Amino acid sequence: MRHYKKILLAAAATLAFGTQAIAADKIKLGTEGAYPPFNLIDASGAVVGFDLEIGQALCAKMGSECEVVTSDWDGIIPALNAKKFDMIIASMSITDERKQAVDFTEPYYTNKLQFIAPKSSDFDTEEASLKGKIIGAQRATIAGQWLEDNLADTVTIKLYDTQENAYLDLSSGRLDGVLGDKFVNWEWLKSEAGKDFEFKGDPVFENDKIGIAVRKGEDDLRNKLNQAIKDIVADGTYKKINDKYFPFSIY
Repeated sequence: MRHYKKILLAAAATLAFGTQAIAADKIKLGTEGAYPPFNLIDASGAVVGFDLEIGQALCAKMGSECEVVTSDWDGIIPALNAKKFDMIIASMSITDERKQAVDFTEPYYTNKLQFIAPKSSDFDTEEASLKGKIIGAQRATIAGQWLEDNLADTVTIKLYDTQENAYLDLSSGRLDGVLGDKFVNWEWLKSEAGKDFEFKGDPVFENDKIGIAVRKGEDDLRNKLNQAIKDIVADGTYKKINDKYFPFSIY
């Protein structure tokens, strides 16, 4: 899902080397709380979503109590390294750049990037047809980075602090299209706000591996999480959570 260079520079400044012991009875889960259906804040103020249910299932397998902490996306890696929480479970893409600042578990799902635009538009994902279009994406994501790497000379790129703000500008006609995570876009297209929009073209990237980030040197926690991921897949817990959110497997 998400990838950006600036947050890594900030993370490097706060990166603490060495291993910190994690209390066996409590683990703080860091997430954004603004990325439905993966993590969001419901009407009661509780943080919910696929990421959180997976995190809670992993904690249960490890015999640990979960405490959820939210963070703005741009500062989530620095917050982890400042020890505000013990792990990030927020649909974070595993990238070589991020590996300079944090360690990752094995993937717990695989994401794709795909454009959405109005059903009534002639939006064509061929580069020549995109010339002059205004395309939005969330800042500090691989979608935003993909646009900058591949279409910076073709389209006008607008980056947003949250995915929801990108959708708001798309709905109001200030954007011609949005590039984002396929499953997040899929969720929005089902909503009342997204009913007049649709996927355009095939995914532009199909192998975005999503992992849980921990601080450098936290090998004990990372290994326990890796085992817990295997366990919830093997015993059917993962499928039960997956099926609650999606009519297809995202593992």
